[in-house]
Amino acid sequence: MDIIKKLTLGASVLALIVACDQGTSSTPAPETSAEAIAPAQNTRETETEIAAAEMTESDRLNAWYEEVFQAGVARSPMTQTFLGMKTNYDQWNNVTPEYAQEGFEISQANLAYMRENFDYDALDASAQISWRLFEYNQQRAVEGQRWIDHGYTFTQRGGPHMNTPTFLINNHRVDTLEDAQAYIGRINNMGEYLDQQMANSQRSFALGVSTPSWTFEPMIQTARNIVNGAPFTDGEDSPLLADFRAKVDSLELEDEVAADLMTQAETAMTGVMAPAYDRIIAMFEQQHAASSDDDGVWKHPDGAEYYNFRLNGFTTMDISAEEIHQLGVSEVARIHGEMREIMAQVGFEGELQDFFEFMRTDPQFYYSNDDEGRAEYLAAATGVIDTMRDTLPQIFNTFPRAELEVVRVEPFREQAAGKAFYSRPAANGSRPGRYYANLYDMARMPTYQMEALAYHEGIPGHHMQLAIMQELEGVPSFRRFGGYTAYTEGWGLYTEYLPVEYGFYSDPYSDFGRLAMELWRACRLVVDTGIHYHQWSRQEAIDYLAESTPNPQGDVENAIDRYIVFAGQATAYKIGMLEILRLRAMAEDALGDAYDIRDFHDVVLTQGALPLAILEEQVNAYIAANQP
Repeated sequence: MDIIKKLTLGASVLALIVACDQGTSSTPAPETSAEAIAPAQNTRETETEIAAAEMTESDRLNAWYEEVFQAGVARSPMTQTFLGMKTNYDQWNNVTPEYAQEGFEISQANLAYMRENFDYDALDASAQISWRLFEYNQQRAVEGQRWIDHGYTFTQRGGPHMNTPTFLINNHRVDTLEDAQAYIGRINNMGEYLDQQMANSQRSFALGVSTPSWTFEPMIQTARNIVNGAPFTDGEDSPLLADFRAKVDSLELEDEVAADLMTQAETAMTGVMAPAYDRIIAMFEQQHAASSDDDGVWKHPDGAEYYNFRLNGFTTMDISAEEIHQLGVSEVARIHGEMREIMAQVGFEGELQDFFEFMRTDPQFYYSNDDEGRAEYLAAATGVIDTMRDTLPQIFNTFPRAELEVVRVEPFREQAAGKAFYSRPAANGSRPGRYYANLYDMARMPTYQMEALAYHEGIPGHHMQLAIMQELEGVPSFRRFGGYTAYTEGWGLYTEYLPVEYGFYSDPYSDFGRLAMELWRACRLVVDTGIHYHQWSRQEAIDYLAESTPNPQGDVENAIDRYIVFAGQATAYKIGMLEILRLRAMAEDALGDAYDIRDFHDVVLTQGALPLAILEEQVNAYIAANQP
């Protein structure tokens, strides 16, 4: 059993937890604080207790999964931090190809061990799902080996140049002097981590894998923004120094101790962090000079096959790029028809494009583009979520324990960040779930879309799904902290539609906003496949999205820039939503009066994220068990 102590799930599952690569540790870390305990603590004690009660085969398998998961977490200091642990608290992840290969080999050994040492037929239903998901994840990992260098390490939308300081600001809690020292340690270790990331980027670039040429100037500007301000330049504190200063101030240390910490942090920033960012910027400039203007991944070696691999991964379905493209065209036409009905309802005369222009420009739909307007937006969005909470018992049996807060995207990254997104809570309760609204340009955040955005990112959307998943009992951690995009984002989009049936969107303009958000996801099917399969240019994709939606030009350009560097991801939303709606209709038709939407939502939510084919099996089992 000694080898099992070393085994890990590998990057495919753990990367979903923190949206970063694998990690390592080389120095001792501060002790884990009493209140920051990993989600699966005391595994050995738990195993012993279960063994004393005569473990079932499912108990044995779940205990082994927990060992595997914790071994994987032990390989990733950043995952440990994300989970609320303070082990290896001064370390970053090891993202070298050698370490990744080691993780892959270990994960395949895990799979072989599972098949040799456990009896699938003796497992209960939930454990059988775990088995199949474990196999599914490892099969994807095998298929992904061919494409290990085809992904983008750095993009204008994200990457280590942006995520490294963001990780410290949002995830590195400072509750003690030792935590502050570990923060400084992470700054001192930042150079090696970023150098590994740059080596990965250069290896891909040498293969012919590169973001388009226009992406490099935004990447350079973001990197410069991060090292702008004290202690790098004159002026106010840089984002990272401001964060560290606030966290040190909260400790209420003696003045001499606090001043020494600040000096150490500034020395680390100027001596390690600044040179690392200089190297990143130099690499961006070098790659820019040799990059291509082509936008789609079709331009890369075996680009068409790579795109199919990504589509199948994000949708969890075997569906071709052309099928997705035509589905998008059909859905766009349907939604345009429903929008024309709203035009008639509000008495608007003109063409659909005229109505789009009205919705884009009429001041009644926008808060002022200043701090007062931003505060009003956050307050109103919080109110939308609070109102929805009162209705949840009509729709759900199961609710998350974790709190949810609505916050603004931090100013230093808002120009590059998306319109809105959700960050799941810490498993130990030390951090709530957060719905981030990007309020950089209030013209991109119309009030008529506020409801749908809040439902999608907050409740009953991502917070319901992801927080409940993390809190599931009797489900292995690799499932509680994993995910499948079509399921997760399909649920988010489904929950934009769901409130219609319970009296929400009573204002026709808000209902138009809901349709506008659904239209946006339908257009994604068209433009994503257009860019990466039909070889559209960036401008062709922008023109299609601008003509087909009411969103402002800045919104359109920002979105297309995202789809270009995250090939295939945007298709998962609509595919997942349509499948959940299809399964719900199937259950309603089969069960008639015995159907209860709360029970259906339990079927969808209480086993965590699933590939869509396995979700369909769960719904079929629910139907069979509840036939009148």
